[in-house]
Amino acid sequence: MTPASALGVAAAGWLVGLDTVSGPQAMYSRPLVAGLLGGAVVGAPLPGLATGALLELFALDTLPVGASRYPDWGPGSVAVGALAGIHRHTLGAPGLLGLVLVAVCTAWLGGWLSHLVRRANSAEVLKRRGELDRGEPGVVAAIQHRGLFLDGARALVLTAVAYVSGALVLALIVQHWVLPPNVAQIALVATSIGVALNAGWRFVGRSGVLWLAGGLAAGGLVAVWLR
Repeated sequence: MTPASALGVAAAGWLVGLDTVSGPQAMYSRPLVAGLLGGAVVGAPLPGLATGALLELFALDTLPVGASRYPDWGPGSVAVGALAGIHRHTLGAPGLLGLVLVAVCTAWLGGWLSHLVRRANSAEVLKRRGELDRGEPGVVAAIQHRGLFLDGARALVLTAVAYVSGALVLALIVQHWVLPPNVAQIALVATSIGVALNAGWRFVGRSGVLWLAGGLAAGGLVAVWLR
């Protein structure tokens, strides 16, 4: 990766990391978009988009409501989307499975770090309670700027962790994967369909799950027929 691409991946990860909470909450932190951004930065948008689409099935189960702790899929999706673009010719199903695992773990870490940022913001408000009660100018803006900085730093850390971890996992898989590639394909398909069906059951009810299952079956038959 060139220095310009590394800077682009970091900037994209920072941008999507802020979208979830700090702003503008425009939904470009969804894996489908974040993966596309990561791939586009390294000059290969389609592998990033495909990886993001796979991760979107996992993220469908996430319902960010209020102050609940939920995974942050954005920065990790940018990083693995970029890695999928860089290694698009040698990735294969085992490599993609490794990137999915990295993205899932990074999303969990992102939710935990978001919780820490919120606690830090609350502590800062309590610390400056006297200034706020006196109505001193600029205090609210200073607290907001600090929170924005912490959230941005969190996003950069997540992007870096996901990229470095993903690169290491890919290197290990290339060197040590001994199972047939079909094993990784089955694992990817089974887990993706499972989490998508679970999300459909939770959010749209039984009829929605049946439609989703029918669509997956029809799409699978078409893919097999075209192959």
